[in-house]
Amino acid sequence: MRKDHRPYYLKRFYQKFEKFYAHHFIKPQFEFFGRGVTFIKPWHVEVFGSPVKLGSLSTVIAASDKKVRFCIWSNKTDIKGISIGDYCLICPGVRISAASEIIINESCMIASGAYLTDSDWHGIYDRSFPVGNTKPVILEKNVWVGDSSIICKGITIGENSIIGAGSVVVNDIPANCIAAGNPAKVVKELDKSIELKTRANWLEDPSSLSRQFRELDRENLKGNTLLGWIRSIFFPKQSD
Repeated sequence: MRKDHRPYYLKRFYQKFEKFYAHHFIKPQFEFFGRGVTFIKPWHVEVFGSPVKLGSLSTVIAASDKKVRFCIWSNKTDIKGISIGDYCLICPGVRISAASEIIINESCMIASGAYLTDSDWHGIYDRSFPVGNTKPVILEKNVWVGDSSIICKGITIGENSIIGAGSVVVNDIPANCIAAGNPAKVVKELDKSIELKTRANWLEDPSSLSRQFRELDRENLKGNTLLGWIRSIFFPKQSD
């Protein structure tokens, strides 16, 4: 489809159903579930084990072909698990698997298909040994992890840094730089004279932002009808 044919009221109903589903079925699976969290297609989000914590005003986007998975599997007790800070963005297909501790600080963005793990998941020499070696993974504030990247155990990525698409990160990455490749290496430093704006800045007034989105939807969906939406599903035209 080239456009959304739903009438405005139908889209609002769908968004409210997503919110209901997330709070009724997904929220109980989290150790902590912040205020104003947004889930898109929450029925494609899977949570295994605990503890998993999700900060306020974060957004989790899933899809039928790219589920989001938060997984805790450990042979130890009292682990710290997965902690995701405020204002974060988790995109379709992201997998975060922890046996000890993964910390994602505020305003981080994890692009589609990225994988974060703090474990080998098997012993290197005794491969019947479950979990294997573990070391915490830490993403400092405002880190952006590119599409299909892999963040391996024991890694710290510094504040504001960007990991290029398809990278494999096996060594720490300093703050304020761009790293890419396999293994990922610093390819550029960010210009510190340019002010950085984060998701925290964007979401500093969530009520106002929500009103703006609603007004945009009203304008974009103006004139749409229920019959027109049904027609677009069963009898689509090239112009749809």
